[in-house]
Amino acid sequence: MKIDSLMEILPQNYSVVDREMVMRAYRFAEAAHQGQKRASGEPYVSHCLAVAAILAEMQVPPAVVIAGLLHDTVEDTIVTLDDIRKEFGDEVARLVDGVTKLTNLPRVSRGDQHGGSAIADEDLLPEPVETTTRSRRKDMTNETLRKVFLAMGDDIRVVLIKLADRLHNMRTLGYMPEEKRKRIAQQTLDIFAPLANRLGIWQIKWELEDLAFRYVNPEKYREIAENLAERRQDRERQIQQIIQRMQTILRENGIKAEISGRPKHIYSIYKKMVEKGKTFEMVRDLRAVRCIVKDIPSCYAALGVIHTHWRPIPQEFDDYIAAPKDNFYQSLHTAVIYDDGKPLEVQIRTMEMHQNAEYGIAAHWRYKERGPKDELYEQRINWLRKLMEWRQEIEDAQEFVEGMKSDVFQDRVYVFTPRGDIIDLPAGSTPIDFAYHVHTEIGNRCRGAKVNGKLVTLDYTLKTGDQVEILTAKQGGPSRDWLNPSLGLVKTQRARSKIRAWFKKQDREQNLTQGKAMFEKELRRLGITDVDVEKLAQDFDFKNADDLYVAIGCGDIGLGRVINRISDDNAKKDPFIFTLHQPKESKPPGNGVTVLGLKGLLTTFARCCNPAPGDEIVGYITRGRGATIHRQDCPNVLRLKERERIVKVTWGEPHQTYPVHVLVKAYDRQGLMNDISMIISNEEVNLLDIDLKVTHNLASIHMVVEVSDINQLSRVLTRIENLPNVLEAHRTNPG
Repeated sequence: MKIDSLMEILPQNYSVVDREMVMRAYRFAEAAHQGQKRASGEPYVSHCLAVAAILAEMQVPPAVVIAGLLHDTVEDTIVTLDDIRKEFGDEVARLVDGVTKLTNLPRVSRGDQHGGSAIADEDLLPEPVETTTRSRRKDMTNETLRKVFLAMGDDIRVVLIKLADRLHNMRTLGYMPEEKRKRIAQQTLDIFAPLANRLGIWQIKWELEDLAFRYVNPEKYREIAENLAERRQDRERQIQQIIQRMQTILRENGIKAEISGRPKHIYSIYKKMVEKGKTFEMVRDLRAVRCIVKDIPSCYAALGVIHTHWRPIPQEFDDYIAAPKDNFYQSLHTAVIYDDGKPLEVQIRTMEMHQNAEYGIAAHWRYKERGPKDELYEQRINWLRKLMEWRQEIEDAQEFVEGMKSDVFQDRVYVFTPRGDIIDLPAGSTPIDFAYHVHTEIGNRCRGAKVNGKLVTLDYTLKTGDQVEILTAKQGGPSRDWLNPSLGLVKTQRARSKIRAWFKKQDREQNLTQGKAMFEKELRRLGITDVDVEKLAQDFDFKNADDLYVAIGCGDIGLGRVINRISDDNAKKDPFIFTLHQPKESKPPGNGVTVLGLKGLLTTFARCCNPAPGDEIVGYITRGRGATIHRQDCPNVLRLKERERIVKVTWGEPHQTYPVHVLVKAYDRQGLMNDISMIISNEEVNLLDIDLKVTHNLASIHMVVEVSDINQLSRVLTRIENLPNVLEAHRTNPG
């Protein structure tokens, strides 16, 4: 891209001075990056131009485009923030600082789509040989993301620059080595696409998703893309006919509408196929149109006309105008049976809703006529800040990024207080999360919950529409069990940080005693011996073992992380901590067949050819019975005419498991064995052997279970130990 192209797409409202400043920033960046090249071989400044162009298309203010041109100068060249401040002022310097990475690692070990030694994105770091360097690189990545997210609450424009930077890096990802491509693409799906979605920027969200999906699952991407390409001409012709007919009908009813075909993105098709367990042919809304009308009454009028002419499909209508999505998206969605008997999805919205849907929070700069104070923009900023209330309390970068994934990027549920107030929580939240959202004291004193008038357990997953009442004690505090991830009692980072804050206020001696007791109990339970606690404390940057115990006691560091580190250290001496038995190859769950790109699709073996592991196989999609698995040379398959219903399948990959002896002691009760079996089944753990003895109402249950790693064993033992009447559950030596 050339500077002339950028100057052409700058918004019309930029003054002559603004344009001159953009040109100055370009010359400054060009001089700073002189001699640097991308992995593609292009001059490095082409990346800066591309980022600025993406921002200009969003019609952001001049300072943001200028910062887009300069976003890598401080990080990759000899230019300092002071230089930028002198040349372009405080505002631009603040924006550049917001997207500049923390450079804790020496520059020589960093590299991205650079031909030289500098880097344009923290995740485009080389894969070092040493584990310590790799973990430092991951820490730096997380620290940088934390820095960007913290800046997001203060100035949303920082995140727009970061998203534009990531989008261009994804567009040019093909020049990177395959291992890096996969890692960067996965991080894009996990963090940057959901971030664009949270900000409501549909344009960037869908492109990031499609580009990332292309590298994360190339086979499925190619398959869907080819299917779309094969039917493109037919589909486009059909859509044109539908648009003309719909426009005529709406015009006859006095409704002026701008109608267009809505492109279906590859990743959204794939997600729908996986969620509904359907093949490409069965995904409903491959045909979709969008109607843009002048105002809200016209939206509902158009909906009425469309429903009068074509039969609506039940459960396919959503009114996001009356009840906007949590990222402020508004539109009417419906699906109807069109004249040819096939489904058609229709979206109806105003032009302002359309701009908000495409550009999200960035639409604020496109719609200046709302007045000097844009209330919708203020609402969005306040909503984002509220989502991230916990952000200042979390110092660990990895935990911060995980918190963003759980609290900010997750879908939302809307539940009611007993007074009818609506509380907005991340999907998967529990009554304890609800209690802490309402008030810290209510969370601390929570002892139970009623949902829709009925008592529920504290690990109950809240659903939209639930009415929640928290039962509290007069005094007291949270339980340390609430911080145990194996029990699933707390989902949100907000609740976790408040629980930790409560424990931190407790006496150091109390936390030390509790932490030491928890640590030693976990080691005993897992059968781990010979641990150098002083060395372990130093690994976690604590001065001594007591400081480590205090951190465990107040919840600053999870037991799971400590056990993982012990497991990693032991793995260097003996693979895993499971040294009592040799690992064995285990078949994958189910019948051992994986339908490529479709998890969870029901599969059955054909009786005509009885395929066995090792045979070359194919799947045939049957109506209502998932995929039937045949041998490739089966006569019935060779005679099939509907070739499009044949899907690729493969024998699932086996995975290693380790047999472990476990002893459970409990007071005998009806249903005890059933509860233990349910936990083992839900964890997809194989039970090899069981021996039950009951003496004076005390049950001793000896089991041999196959687990994949130390985390799974810990999770199973914790959940069994939390069953009613169970006294203890721990690993034993065989014999």
